[in-house]
Amino acid sequence: MTKTTTKQATDDFDSAPTRLYSLDALRGFDMFWIMGADEILYSLYHATKSPFWHTLATQFTHPDWNGFHAYDLIFPLFLFMAGVSTPFSVGRELEKGKTREQLLLRVIKRTFILVLLGLVVNNGLKIMPIADIRFPSVLGRIGIAYMFANIIYLYSKEWAQMLWFCLIIIGYYLLLKFTSAPGFHPGDLTPQGNFASYIDRTILPGRLYVPFPGTKINMHDPEGLFSTIPAISTGLLGILAGQVLKNRSLTQNAKTIRMALTGVIFIALALIWNLDFPINKNLWSSSFVLLVGGISLLLMALFYYAIDVLGYKKWAFFFKVIGMNSILIYISSHFIKWTYTNDGFFGWLGQLAGEPYGAVIMAITFVLVKWLFLRYLYQKKTFLRV
Repeated sequence: MTKTTTKQATDDFDSAPTRLYSLDALRGFDMFWIMGADEILYSLYHATKSPFWHTLATQFTHPDWNGFHAYDLIFPLFLFMAGVSTPFSVGRELEKGKTREQLLLRVIKRTFILVLLGLVVNNGLKIMPIADIRFPSVLGRIGIAYMFANIIYLYSKEWAQMLWFCLIIIGYYLLLKFTSAPGFHPGDLTPQGNFASYIDRTILPGRLYVPFPGTKINMHDPEGLFSTIPAISTGLLGILAGQVLKNRSLTQNAKTIRMALTGVIFIALALIWNLDFPINKNLWSSSFVLLVGGISLLLMALFYYAIDVLGYKKWAFFFKVIGMNSILIYISSHFIKWTYTNDGFFGWLGQLAGEPYGAVIMAITFVLVKWLFLRYLYQKKTFLRV
């Protein structure tokens, strides 16, 4: 972690040089749910047994296989926003005269760092047999998908980027539809029989996240290598949205409408495609790409219009503080005992509240402790740079 000026911090992996306040706020809104806000919903349900809170809490769990919950949006939305920042950061460097090769090296370096951070998050800093190491990771997928999406951005025009987006999701669909693991019929999309998981089992060293039932043998990894291919299209969609936002020939209202309409169309197409190729985060299915892409576009349009067009920024400051150090807060739980800190400062408050609402109070203060830490870093203009 380094202390930087605001201008220096804009060179960060997920920042925009001429800062879009809405992009930082949306990134913070995304991370808010995995820095402890989900636990607030769980504790409210357990305290009240209310069907309303049960419904909301269920949305912040992952379906076992096919299907979609709100929690499934957090990962792809972050990747989408990394793409949105590309035309502002990488594009700006191109305009300043840097060569594509220089920028490619920078992108590759960031990918390498993210893959290493993903390994540390998964396995910690300890020596272990290769067979026990989990190589696929959330940060690793973000890094790899970001890299390939940026390569396409650097070496192709906008119409070609759209073509690449379509070719990737259609090609992935055809691969999974007409192939399978050995011994399964073509098009099998079960955890055991799908082609993507089979390739991961075959080529990836170490262990995968999900073993075969009752064994320690690898079966599937939700961040596997093969299913990272369609994730490239999620990053590409963010890049295309970023180019719309950067387009000076469009009015702010036109940008908002274009993103919103595209988002609605994508959601409709995803629901239709779901009938043949199920929406599935584990496989990052093509219908999943369209669904989360559509929702991401709608959220980007909403935040952009409310914050950057209408100028309502005060309410979004809470989220911006989180968004400016999003990777730091993601990895922090592996290195900082936040529960210990929360209990030390606010344990008395949970005791005063008693059961069943003490757990709710402690879940709220858990988020507050993290936010105050990020607020301090924000004031000191200290950000984790990748």
